[in-house]
Amino acid sequence: MQTLNNIAAARDWSLLAARILDGAALDKAGALSMLEADDDQIPGLLAGAFEIRRRYFGKTVQLYYLINAKSGLCPEDCRYCSQSRLSKAPVERYAWLSIQEILEGARRAYELKACTYCIVGSGRGPTEHELEHVIAAVKEIKARYPLRICACMGILKPGQAQKLMAAGVQRFNHNLNTSEEFHKEVCTTHAFKDRVATIEEVKKAGISPCCGGIVGMGESREDVVSMAFELKRLGADSIPVNFHIPVPGTPFEDRGNVDPRYALKVLCMFRYVNPDRELRIAGGRELHLRTLQPLGLYPANSIFVSDYLTSKGQSANDDFRMIADLGFEIVGVDGTTAPAEPAFDRSSEAGRVLDALDASDILVSRASAAS
Repeated sequence: MQTLNNIAAARDWSLLAARILDGAALDKAGALSMLEADDDQIPGLLAGAFEIRRRYFGKTVQLYYLINAKSGLCPEDCRYCSQSRLSKAPVERYAWLSIQEILEGARRAYELKACTYCIVGSGRGPTEHELEHVIAAVKEIKARYPLRICACMGILKPGQAQKLMAAGVQRFNHNLNTSEEFHKEVCTTHAFKDRVATIEEVKKAGISPCCGGIVGMGESREDVVSMAFELKRLGADSIPVNFHIPVPGTPFEDRGNVDPRYALKVLCMFRYVNPDRELRIAGGRELHLRTLQPLGLYPANSIFVSDYLTSKGQSANDDFRMIADLGFEIVGVDGTTAPAEPAFDRSSEAGRVLDALDASDILVSRASAAS
């Protein structure tokens, strides 16, 4: 019988997908072969990845909406980040938004058909006062909107995850960012094991772990594969794959030239390695996938709608149109699906909301969102 490695070496991606759907697991050598595959193998890679995606997620797309609830003011030295202490990028710096502002972001997430609202705060980790502020906001949101809440607040102290869980936070994001081997090139103010420990902490509290990384910071293909397998070991439920946005004023401002075909191979590899996990195309999809963006939704089943942390994304209406053109549907937090309307009646309330959101530079006061 052919091994998965032999199948991968033969570039028989459909057979490989079938074996994975039967319960087989790919190893690192097989995963690396995907990133090293010739570009003319991409259609086959995508076809196999889509078979896996369709088994677990059908033709649905989950939308996430992100608010930059605390910007800049971070003591960490992450070299890719426009909010770190090393950054000279002209990003806004402000303490936590008010509860009302965070609540307004939730309203917009709901109007944009997002199933998950991500509340993101910069910094090494939250103080108890900051944690209570977010908890109060989450309780208000839960009383008004049927949204899943994902918090992203850095490294947690013992007991903080349990408090977030009790308040109604269902998911916590803390990305590995890269492989353990490459981590020291990215950040020195905390260790790779600190990130892993936070993910383990949220899992113990019963919160769903959202954990992914960034591609395009100068890492090797082996590093990308290593990260995919570490995410599998950790049991990440949701995996956001960011493609590095080179921000002027950051130490990594000269890095981030990700070929769109390589980006597709990365997404496929993550799907083959983590077949039943939610896979999200996160920051940088517009910049690096460019016109190949729709193809990314054959392996992935989730995107952010509108903006990121400190960089803008394409308009919400363009996202809806892309999903509709693929023949896919948007799935809500309750599992129900709805068509992704490609064009709203501009005389309707929904149309006016989308026009306002797409035209505005302030999707939330002071809170344009980043990678």
